[in-house]
Amino acid sequence: MTTPAPPDADALLAALDEDQRAVAEQLTGPVCVLAGAGTGKTRAITYRIAHGVAAGVYNPTTVLAVTFTARAAGEMRSRLRDLGVGGVQARTFHAAALRQLSYFWPTTIGGNVPRIMEHKAPLIGEAAGRLGMSVDRLAIRDLAAEVEWAKVSLITPDDYARASARSGREGVAGFDATTIARLLSVYEDVKTDRHVIDFEDVLLLMVGILAERDDVADTVRRQYRHFVVDEFQDVSPLQHRLLSLWLGDRKELCVVGDAAQTIYSFTGATSRYLTTFSRSYPEAPVIHLVRDYRSTPQVVSLANAVLARAGRHRSASTVELQAQRPSGPAAAYTAYDDDQAEATGVAAQARRLIDSGVPASEIAVLYRTNAQSEGFEQALSAAGIGYLVRGGERFFSRKEVKDAVVLLRGAARSQADVPLPDAVRDVLTGAGWAPEPPAARGAVRERWESLNALVQLADDLHASRGAQLPDLVAELLERASAQHAPTVDGVTLASLHAAKGLEWDAVFLVGVSDGLLPISMAETDEAIAEERRLLYVGITRAREHLHLSYARARNVGGRGTRRHSRFLDGLWPVEHTPTPQRRRSRAGRADALAAALTDNDADPEVFERLRAWRAATAQQIDKPAFTVLHDSTLVAIAAAQPTQLRQLALLRGIGPTKLEAYGPQILAVVRGEEPDLAAH
Repeated sequence: MTTPAPPDADALLAALDEDQRAVAEQLTGPVCVLAGAGTGKTRAITYRIAHGVAAGVYNPTTVLAVTFTARAAGEMRSRLRDLGVGGVQARTFHAAALRQLSYFWPTTIGGNVPRIMEHKAPLIGEAAGRLGMSVDRLAIRDLAAEVEWAKVSLITPDDYARASARSGREGVAGFDATTIARLLSVYEDVKTDRHVIDFEDVLLLMVGILAERDDVADTVRRQYRHFVVDEFQDVSPLQHRLLSLWLGDRKELCVVGDAAQTIYSFTGATSRYLTTFSRSYPEAPVIHLVRDYRSTPQVVSLANAVLARAGRHRSASTVELQAQRPSGPAAAYTAYDDDQAEATGVAAQARRLIDSGVPASEIAVLYRTNAQSEGFEQALSAAGIGYLVRGGERFFSRKEVKDAVVLLRGAARSQADVPLPDAVRDVLTGAGWAPEPPAARGAVRERWESLNALVQLADDLHASRGAQLPDLVAELLERASAQHAPTVDGVTLASLHAAKGLEWDAVFLVGVSDGLLPISMAETDEAIAEERRLLYVGITRAREHLHLSYARARNVGGRGTRRHSRFLDGLWPVEHTPTPQRRRSRAGRADALAAALTDNDADPEVFERLRAWRAATAQQIDKPAFTVLHDSTLVAIAAAQPTQLRQLALLRGIGPTKLEAYGPQILAVVRGEEPDLAAH
């Protein structure tokens, strides 16, 4: 692989705008950077590090850059390598702390670091059982989140009742504060009995060692002399305590953040360390990054307008963005009749974008709660559009990816002279990759998407670095350890929280109605202010195309009582009375359905039986009917009239989950028998 030339200080500075250059030139701390969305903050801080190395101010091995996701840390390392800077440690707080804990544990505690429990649920369940608490899966999930909040907020069981009252967190999972305080204590006992620790313990233990062992603290401070912390608005009290111990009495600290993107308060994150940085370090320059290179003026204008309406709840540290891109299409606003119509309409608009040349991987559908995804998954499937749900199975945990990495490692020993794109295609063709995607959906398409992502990564590395097969294998191993997945082709479905830090050419913000955004559980002024920031984060994910929508009613034919989000008051176009349009819309859907039955030679009687079964099933599980099966899928079943599960599995809209949940019932309905509704 071609090694990038060492960085030239003047060339680095020349590549930056005036504000970014101010960041890169401020090589000694403390420094505070208030960076708006899309303003190139990662570029500014990576160039700052590279400039410091080029100027001889930094030894790269003594720089620790801390961020909040493995993906962001991996991207930072990659950018630094491209600038000719190696050796800088770019890690998450947890990864950096775990590395130090593993190194110092044998000499400070003795033996090996206890096993880290990836999931708290079993331990929470056991602790609840010891206390005689009646808990189900959802209660355990909520209690696990509360344990995490207490630990990252440095709240002990004795302090929990007072702290939870101050934070408005009473009644978690239906339990009083005294009971949860006891759970916190017993949870720690369970971990001790099982000789395990959790992720928060990694930070807590390292804090304890650094605070109690001056020799360890001195060793760490000799190793790391310059610190950069990205996303500083998301720091928790525990992380801030660890950072303070890393620093000691030094001030070589550059922090970067955006108070307008503080959306994780429920996890213990707080923007107060960012907003009060000048109070802690009066000598620190505060540099504002306001030039937005990501989004069009239309997107930027809406984002600024949403924040401007925050009134007294708008932080003084918030920046007003200045769009740098050429003008683009206006933001689109659509009020649909019901949830099904919204999902179908968004899928149709996504199809038009794809047909116009926007790659599917550059389109995202963002929603407030994960429960909203199913309807959009169904609609995209019915429209023949591939998708991936962010937050699903990790890329490098997929069997086809693990198998492919093994094959590539083997080939790296024998194909060193073959150009990387050709070598990877040769290897992965034997693993099931083909130049064109398969017509089949579901698992077959997902496997191809995974392998194609590896092909695309190989092309990118070869083009940018002249990489060969051994270099790709090394990159994949590093990415696997950091869970830094390559791009997978397909429309992204993600919650607004999961979308932070990402961007797409086109974004659909769906369900932007009061009750969802802000969510009904947000009752305090602070909670509602955070919901506004969540909308701001969603808007600023879009580079060019932005569509905002909501459904007036939940179910088809339901009473339209919903209204657009209060955050869009004065921004959402004036709506007219929808009743006549709704009647015509329902009549139009009926005509379209009749045409579909005729065009597909489907049996109308079988279709009506299937529709009656679907209605009963939807009522039983208390979900909209379209989330069970879409009309187009019912038409396909009524046309094919399958007699076996394998025949049913071939039909559009029937994936493995649907097949397992409803397959036998559907076959019974097709046969004209009474299905067993309890059998799903």
